[in-house]
Amino acid sequence: MRVLGINAIFHDPAAALVVDGRVVAAAEEERFSRRKHGKRPVPFSAWELPEQSARWCLAKAGLTPSDLDAVAYSYDPGLVEPGQQGLDGDWEELRTNYARRAPRFLATALPGLDPGIVRFVPHHMAHAASAGLAAPFGADSAVLVADGRGECASHLGGSYRDGQLEVLASQRLPHSLGLMYESLTEHLGFLRSSDEYKVMALASYGTPAHADLFRELVRTTDEGGFHIEPIDWNALAKRRESGELGPEHADLAASVQLRVEEVLLELARWLHEATGHRRLTMAGGVALNCVANTRIHAEGPFEEVWVQPAAGDAGTALGAALHVTATEDAPAAPMPGADLGREFSAEEIRQCLETANLVYTEPADIAVTVAEALADDQVVAWFQGRAEYGPRALGRRSLLAHPGRAENLARLNDVKGREQFRPVAPMVLADRAAELFERGPIPSPHMLFVHDVRPEWRERIPAVVHVDGTARIQTVDPEQDPLMGRVLREFAARTGLPVVVNTSLNTAGRPMVDDPRDALECFGSAPIDLLAIGPFALRRKGLSG
Repeated sequence: MRVLGINAIFHDPAAALVVDGRVVAAAEEERFSRRKHGKRPVPFSAWELPEQSARWCLAKAGLTPSDLDAVAYSYDPGLVEPGQQGLDGDWEELRTNYARRAPRFLATALPGLDPGIVRFVPHHMAHAASAGLAAPFGADSAVLVADGRGECASHLGGSYRDGQLEVLASQRLPHSLGLMYESLTEHLGFLRSSDEYKVMALASYGTPAHADLFRELVRTTDEGGFHIEPIDWNALAKRRESGELGPEHADLAASVQLRVEEVLLELARWLHEATGHRRLTMAGGVALNCVANTRIHAEGPFEEVWVQPAAGDAGTALGAALHVTATEDAPAAPMPGADLGREFSAEEIRQCLETANLVYTEPADIAVTVAEALADDQVVAWFQGRAEYGPRALGRRSLLAHPGRAENLARLNDVKGREQFRPVAPMVLADRAAELFERGPIPSPHMLFVHDVRPEWRERIPAVVHVDGTARIQTVDPEQDPLMGRVLREFAARTGLPVVVNTSLNTAGRPMVDDPRDALECFGSAPIDLLAIGPFALRRKGLSG
């Protein structure tokens, strides 16, 4: 069975292709359109069809739109209630009408597609399937979904057995952990539905001074849900006219962050009691909160916790396709990894470099060249293999640096043009990770948990230690990623450190680099010393021929 999944309703438009239960390809539209999160100026801020990513997914499998058995759309307009229009005013009605017409829009965007094969999948069921059906340990697990909103709810708690979902809890709107966090994000001057990770980073600089108040405002229920009272953000920390953030704003972020962690932990405990499962899978935008994920792992009742690497709305494209596959009694194979996007051959890359008239070399071993540059404290742009699906750079489209230089944190934030309170992450050899990090799960290949940095290592790798002594690690298994494994081993041989700094290959406000031209544009506009692109190396001193 050939199923194309589509997300195109709130933000992060994406497409994914599942063939006979196997995930073939998945990519966000922003990697093609170069509009981060798929957002355009109002009123065209959502509902963007992932036309380019859908075409690429089909081409990857050698299929045409007429070859598809189903198109799974991760939103069901039939579930929207008329009374909900107060949430977004007239936009709610427009969004719903758009979704109803999605089959026709898709047929226009993908000539040859039969609009009759488009199936609406409830938003949170798509999120749930992206976790419960894609997890590496099989089809039986508890599943926890939390985000801003779906059609009429903001949360789902359920159980997967033999690939079929039983919904056990659902929180109806307007109560929403995600919308609360989005409102705080906007109040602090960041971009709503985009910059919530900045608030999570800011929270580490504050103390939860309003914790007791938020425990009164946000309460869990006996039915596995929660209620949230209206919040007057200005009464807690009014925005300064200058727009600068002060200690009171960090304290507010810390208070909300703490309560979100506590509520998710309470929901997980309820779900464990209701299901008896040993394993928990998670998805939804709130599941990108790696601090909360770690508390669920460390303090919760589940033996294993797995979070979808594309936990946000982009992941619903994959989840919708897996859900439709499972409803046809076709087994869904676990997600093979997060590297599901575009890749380019050495010859394609060479042609791009030649066309741009750039000076480049082809080292005997690009991994050794990069390790030497990193040991020499150079910033390296790394472009290798298939692009990542989801918001984390996982060693395919990354900026790399030496973790032993404390000043490299500010240096990389300057390269990317972003706030200095934002941390960067360590990429570490999986077989060495436990020597350096504790508390979080190991292995941790998708950078979705935080770990405490062991005290004896904090001064050795200061660039990747956040203000609270934690790091959001990515473990690398050389058997699964031999090239990056060699970089790490060669770097360790030269420095004694089995870690390199890893942050996404992009600059502020831009999507992650995806194709060779994107990589060259980023390299040419930012103070990066070396670009390792496929087997080729470009150095800052040799940009033109």
